[in-house]
Amino acid sequence: MLDTLSISQARKLALISQKLPRAKYAGISGTLGVIQHLGYIQIDSISVVSRAHHHTLWNRVVNYQSDFIDTLLEQQQIFEYWSHAAAYLPIEDFRYSLAKKAHIKAQKHWFERDQRVEKEVLTRIRSEGPLQAKDFQKPKNHTPGWWRWKPAKQALEQLFMAGELMCPKRIGFQKVYDLTERVLPQHLDLTMPSQAEIAQHLITQGVRSHGLVQAQDLSYLRTGLQASIKEQIQAMLEEKQLQKVRVNNQDYLTTDSLLAQLSTPISRQQIKLLSPFDNLVIQRKRLKRLFDFDYRIECYLPADKRQYGYYALPIIWQGELVARMDAKAERKTGLFIIKNIVLESKHQTNVEAFCHALIAELEAYANFNRCPKITLLNAQPATLKVTLSSVLMQRYSP
Repeated sequence: MLDTLSISQARKLALISQKLPRAKYAGISGTLGVIQHLGYIQIDSISVVSRAHHHTLWNRVVNYQSDFIDTLLEQQQIFEYWSHAAAYLPIEDFRYSLAKKAHIKAQKHWFERDQRVEKEVLTRIRSEGPLQAKDFQKPKNHTPGWWRWKPAKQALEQLFMAGELMCPKRIGFQKVYDLTERVLPQHLDLTMPSQAEIAQHLITQGVRSHGLVQAQDLSYLRTGLQASIKEQIQAMLEEKQLQKVRVNNQDYLTTDSLLAQLSTPISRQQIKLLSPFDNLVIQRKRLKRLFDFDYRIECYLPADKRQYGYYALPIIWQGELVARMDAKAERKTGLFIIKNIVLESKHQTNVEAFCHALIAELEAYANFNRCPKITLLNAQPATLKVTLSSVLMQRYSP
């Protein structure tokens, strides 16, 4: 008979494994430790508040600084590539990117290949050193737009995804490209992994970083791996490397050592404002299943279709996801604007406690966004708006 976990235990295990809610890592070495533990940190360009990769790390690393990523790239401790999306990954996992690169090299990425342009791009980088897309002259008939990238930009991305180029750094969030052989450290194992090895890697990483998973979680936005993952799960169960538990009448995979961590206390009063691309929340179906939190990012919707706001941040409190906050950091004026904050209906009986727990984390996050002042435009329920407005007025009134 399978062990059964309560939903509270399952959520606790997920939070502990995600290194939340209280940051326990510190410094550059701690930043590397978080990336190694989670397996990846998603990169995203949206900057209405701190970009996703910095936000995700800030939540887990005490006194995190944005240049820690640059340092780790320079030290060749991490690299930029594709996980389920653009991401920073531990350099020791580099070989697990080789199969995708080989597949793209043999075919194409998002657009038709122009091998003549690719050859010209490689020749220039080989001769001149690292270059950005802007270093290549755009054609006269160039039309602006995401899907009308100039040919050199397309070639750079194709070569990057195929593994012939790497991104040793970004300048102003724009990639710098260089030859892989000039960026990659010499000590790495570069043998092509088998499908079974890739599956084992995804299983180990997924269970370690999430605490308990289902097979569907492990193949999130990845194609062609489902069968291998199922085979390796069965093998790891037979070898006692994994075990099954029941949560809400569904089977999950975990390990004995992870279950032992359920005795570890978590800081229930600590609030965390999460990025929409945080590792805890990026798989929306899993989030709904485990935390009963129906979440989606609304920046891609027309304004009149949004329920919570352009870029609503999920909020953790008392071991649950209890609210979401749409905010904007106006860095030039130093003002952090809470455009809307909505407390879930089942948590609205404890508005005052939530509000007072929120303030310290809110101020810390606003300061990370270089905004020493906070203003509130809207909050739900009305009692939250009254309470939060009162606290903010006391702190920030002239």
